[in-house]
Amino acid sequence: MGWISHARLRVCLGMVIALLAGTSAAETGVSQTEVLLGQSAPFSGPSAEVGRDFLVGAQTYFSQLNAHGGVHGRRVRLLSLDDRYEPEHALANIQQLVWRDKVFALFGVSGTPTLLAAMPAIKESGIPLFAPLSGAQAFREPFNRQIFHIRASYAQETDFLLRQLQSTGRLKVAVFYQNDELGKSMLDTLRQRALIYGLTLVGSAAIERNSVAVQAPAEALLKVKPDVVIQVVSYQPAAALITRMREGGYLGGFSNYSFVGSVSLAARIRQGGAGVEITQVVPFPNKARLPIVYEYQKAVAHTPGAACNFVGLEGYIAARALAEGLRRAGRALTREGLIRALETITPENYDGGGFFLHFQRGNHNGSDFVDLTAIGRGGRFLN
Repeated sequence: MGWISHARLRVCLGMVIALLAGTSAAETGVSQTEVLLGQSAPFSGPSAEVGRDFLVGAQTYFSQLNAHGGVHGRRVRLLSLDDRYEPEHALANIQQLVWRDKVFALFGVSGTPTLLAAMPAIKESGIPLFAPLSGAQAFREPFNRQIFHIRASYAQETDFLLRQLQSTGRLKVAVFYQNDELGKSMLDTLRQRALIYGLTLVGSAAIERNSVAVQAPAEALLKVKPDVVIQVVSYQPAAALITRMREGGYLGGFSNYSFVGSVSLAARIRQGGAGVEITQVVPFPNKARLPIVYEYQKAVAHTPGAACNFVGLEGYIAARALAEGLRRAGRALTREGLIRALETITPENYDGGGFFLHFQRGNHNGSDFVDLTAIGRGGRFLN
């Protein structure tokens, strides 16, 4: 009887082990050798360089990770689809990634209007979304357990920028914004927050998303003579407006948000860009003042075609943090397990190389880091 009991015990243990092994590969987008992530972002059109820079930064980290065996023996593969910064394409991409390609999680989905269009599909699927390239409040309030943010919010960027303008005495501001959900919400925020800092909104002008038709907006803004124009657009219309207003004799300042695409903007305005300001949500990528920047610079140096820039560093930081969540979730990887694992990441137990992330249950806003940079002579950045 003892021999039979031990034999049965061995059989039962074998069945349990087999079931556990099967469970580790049962979650959608997870196999014994791979974790599949999905991304929708602009890789063509007027905002393409932002999407490409983030992707290169993320892939730089994932390539290193995979070269060292991945996470628990699984390589991380990122499937990226081009949405051209158009909401209808973003929705179609997310639907494809979730229901046809069956990715495990979404990563680095870019843009406020595009993500707004895709959110119903994301909520329906229950899939985690890590590090969206948007600081819009719509993705933070009310709290959505599926979404984890590694960048500060646009509200935090706005307050930082307005404090800087107040301290320099530039109190008359105008707003140049894209005529969509992002631009209109940011205009409302700026109108409300400007009063708190003693600033006066003297005018505003809109442009359609993905357009560079700036003549009419430039003429309207020149008439109100602001001390500074705050731009809520991507790099192509931002550069076009700066050039046109400078040609019209405007000597005031221009301030931009982190999503503008800093390097792409500087490349387009060259000498005319001196003094143009941009808020940033990651550290300065060209000076290794922090360990994470030094690590990023070394990784980029070994990545053909890669270059250090703000958006690339954001992609690298995002990939690195997600990999930590995958490690903490363990070999038996599930979406629920990933969410719970990410919620344990704090500055006390995760070495972010000087870029602090803090997630917890009920609050997935990982960072409040905001800085200000300016374009100097020859397109170089000053910090």
